[in-house]
Amino acid sequence: MGKDVAQGAFSREDRARYRQKVRRCLDVFALMLDDFGFDAERPTTGLEIELNLVDSEAEPAMRNAEILANLADPTFQTELGQFNLELNARPRLIEGDGFADYEEDVQASLGRAEHRAVKADSTIILIGILPTLTPRHLVLDNISANERYRVLNEQIVAARGEDIELDIRGVERLQTYTDSIAPEAACTSVQFHMQVSPESFASYWNASQAIAAVQVAVGANSPFLYGKRLWAETRIALFEQATDTRPDELKAQGVRPGCGSASGGSPRSSTSSRRTCGTSRRCCRSATTRTRSRSCTRAACRTWVSCACTTARSTAGTARSTT
Repeated sequence: MGKDVAQGAFSREDRARYRQKVRRCLDVFALMLDDFGFDAERPTTGLEIELNLVDSEAEPAMRNAEILANLADPTFQTELGQFNLELNARPRLIEGDGFADYEEDVQASLGRAEHRAVKADSTIILIGILPTLTPRHLVLDNISANERYRVLNEQIVAARGEDIELDIRGVERLQTYTDSIAPEAACTSVQFHMQVSPESFASYWNASQAIAAVQVAVGANSPFLYGKRLWAETRIALFEQATDTRPDELKAQGVRPGCGSASGGSPRSSTSSRRTCGTSRRCCRSATTRTRSRSCTRAACRTWVSCACTTARSTAGTARSTT
């Protein structure tokens, strides 16, 4: 994860070897969950903060490479757009002074980044979507100079087979097309990670789903895109559409993106074969498994987040859902 991609083209053999490695890693991970003890008594947390860079006119500033070179700080990394930065705060416990430590660390890191940004005639802004973004900013030429972003773009566009349509209907309607995944760079957020034990994963997962709507309502801060007022939280629709590999005919057939999930299925049923993981790139990336009841059809399988895609029963996502 996070390593630079050395090649830009992939053969059928490359893809087969990749799937085999993913399956092997997931099998090993499942064994680790069964046989090794994790420090669940003192869970570690992590924090990612995605940032925007703007110039003196509040226009996006395509200067992340220059600022990162001047920072020389491994906690800062590139993101998809050249006007993006990502801060990865040091993992820590949150008991005791954990939150105060986070605050001190994040403020110090943002201060250093702002100091370097000013030297590059720019400044840092934390906001869901920059209101000043226009279609001319979100183009392939403004994707960060990292080969893995180029490969990601090529694979998504190739899988779709046509330009990506953005059609977001809010207070106003935005309807446009893009030939790259660059619009995804508009979506920036704060992501908090918390380590939990395999035994308690289902409870934490259900709790997170129960409060998701409230979190979105409190944190909504992206009402504008391309000069149009859309959803209070436009990042949801934009991210879904900018990374959707389905052509129009599959959308019309009701095929869901990614692994695909639909209503129905039993949250108490066993997991399906790990072959599921080999049939979807996005399934492998998110490490999900499908479960289904005796009465549901193949198309009515529900996706449950799991620790691995294996042939064994999963201890994650098998508790009764509260949502």
